[in-house]
Amino acid sequence: MIRAILTDIEGTTSSLSFVKDTLFPYARARLADFVRNHASEDTVKRLLADTREAAGDSSLNEDGAIAQLIRWIDEDRKITPLKAIQGLIWEEGYRNGDFFGHVYDDAVCQLRAWHAQGIGLYVFSSGSVHAQQLLFGHTRFGDLNPLFSGYFDTRIGAKQEPEAYRAIARQLDLSPAEILFLSDIESELNAAREAGFKTFLLARGESAAPSDHPHGAAFDVIRPDLL
Repeated sequence: MIRAILTDIEGTTSSLSFVKDTLFPYARARLADFVRNHASEDTVKRLLADTREAAGDSSLNEDGAIAQLIRWIDEDRKITPLKAIQGLIWEEGYRNGDFFGHVYDDAVCQLRAWHAQGIGLYVFSSGSVHAQQLLFGHTRFGDLNPLFSGYFDTRIGAKQEPEAYRAIARQLDLSPAEILFLSDIESELNAAREAGFKTFLLARGESAAPSDHPHGAAFDVIRPDLL
């Protein structure tokens, strides 16, 4: 019996294009100014120290750290301090009304239905927990955060590593077999299945590759009771 559903964001609950064409360029264009304007604040100081540690270069000055962060953006790296700084920049964008968090209609409808049924809902994304909460908190459907009981990011582990899913199951105090993981990425689903999770591939594109995971094009075809 499925007692919890863990969902990815990009390509699953939300459009890939929103993240790649709206959020990423917005943060890249503002990153240098944001860091320079907030470098004296404790949160950003800590993230710059984390950037130096992740880069393996303790001598990086402010400009060097900015250059490293932008390089990671261009390489689409899932580096924790980068994701945290992006989240802070996106917070300003959401607050200013520069964009809304995109969530598919079918995802909103089904998440609400599962929540009403008492199924625990959780998020696992490479974006920071802060960024996840911002996206779901500023949608055209209103604030969706009350639907979720918890959020996980790369601090729990890499999404392609089974141990990350085992750690999530331990935190939820559930058997892995009681958790259904939703994603559009085969390698993530493989890792979750190796950890004992049930899986479902969101294949929204018409040319989606065949998969041995249960799959479908929208949330409304997912039947947790049959998986």
